[in-house]
Amino acid sequence: MALRNIITDPDSRLRKISRPVKEITPHIITLLDDMAETMKQAEGVGLAAPQVGVLRRVVVIDVGEGLIELINPEIISQSGKQKGPEACLSVEDRKGLVERPNKVTVKALDREGNERIIEGEGLLARCLCHEIDHLDGILYIDKMEREMELDEEYEENEEA
Repeated sequence: MALRNIITDPDSRLRKISRPVKEITPHIITLLDDMAETMKQAEGVGLAAPQVGVLRRVVVIDVGEGLIELINPEIISQSGKQKGPEACLSVEDRKGLVERPNKVTVKALDREGNERIIEGEGLLARCLCHEIDHLDGILYIDKMEREMELDEEYEENEEA
C-alpha cells in the first residue's frame, strides 16, 4: 500500500465525472488499498478516487464501523432529511452546513466483483452521498446552505 496525494479545490479533476470501472483489475485493487491507507492517514471518513486524481467510480468509507469499499456505487433509494456539518479532505480549511437524505440504499460492487447493497442512515448516509457526489464532479460546497466556522458545533434544532 502507498499513500496518495489528495488533490484540492480548485483542481479541475475534482469537477469531472468519473468513468465506471469495467473490470476489476490489480490496478483497481491497489487503488482501493492505497485510498484506504490515504484516508486513514488523513483522518478522513471517506475518500473518492477523483480526490487522488483517478477519474474512476471508486469510493472508500469508514465512519467507525469498518472499511466499506464501493466500486461503481449508485444510490437506488433515499428517504428523510438531515442537516449537518460537512468538511472535505479536498476542500481545505472550510466547513459548511449541508442537507442530505437521512437514509440511503446504495448498490455497488466489492473488490471481488460481487454486487452489494449498503444501507446507510445518519452519518453513513451523509458520507455515502458526499463521496458519490465526488464521482459526479460535485463538492459539498456546491450544496452547502451556509459556511460554518471550523470550530463551530451544530445543534440539530438550530435554525439555519
